[in-house]
Amino acid sequence: MKLQGKVAIVTGARKGIGEAVALSLAREGADLVLVSRSIKQDDPIAGAARDLGRRVLVKQVDVGDREQVVEMVKVTLENFGRVDVLFNNAGITKPAMLWKMTDEAWDDVIRINLSGTFYCLQAVAAPMMEQKSGSIINITSSAGLLGTIGQVNYTAAKGGVYALTKSAAKELARYNIRVNNIAPMAETDMTQTIAKDPRFLEKYLERIPLGRFGQPEEIGPAVVFLASDDSSYITGQTICIDGGMVML
Repeated sequence: MKLQGKVAIVTGARKGIGEAVALSLAREGADLVLVSRSIKQDDPIAGAARDLGRRVLVKQVDVGDREQVVEMVKVTLENFGRVDVLFNNAGITKPAMLWKMTDEAWDDVIRINLSGTFYCLQAVAAPMMEQKSGSIINITSSAGLLGTIGQVNYTAAKGGVYALTKSAAKELARYNIRVNNIAPMAETDMTQTIAKDPRFLEKYLERIPLGRFGQPEEIGPAVVFLASDDSSYITGQTICIDGGMVML
């Protein structure tokens, strides 16, 4: 197995892409720290990972709270002694047109999607620097690469993640820590409106050369690749898993 002996933190792990990726990592041998604001010890994802023979730590964390993130990494090190992989996946949306965007909607989305990504990245960087190895995979979005209507807050946050990844990759390369982005397009709770509403579905499918939305399970193999030594010479890059919607 490609990730045997590695410890992976997965944020936003309770459902959707986070859940699917956590299972992909577990199948390849990684022990898991499953993180979400609402995850519980008996959530199905925790049981499924344990059924695969993996060690599993479940932690309720608001990634937009720095103290909670620091505690998350501390507990990870206490239980596993190291952290090898961070899948920085937690995110929210609060859509509104520019002229209707409230301060609350702006602040909440920036806090979770951008500041939360930074807090998690910064917190794992110290132990990874000490062990001189690690792989950090952040989640950006086509919104952050191209812009989108009705989500200036989300677009700003994900554009920030895209740029943050590049700077972090340059700073951490000397410690053999790789930092990359994934920009997915998959059917999740976050994309239900555009994936199910006929008013939006046809327009989006016209933009996707492969003509369909992806599934969360289709994101996992790319994360496993970036987490493993198979991608040892890849850093600072963005992989778009979106059926060809964005071609960089």
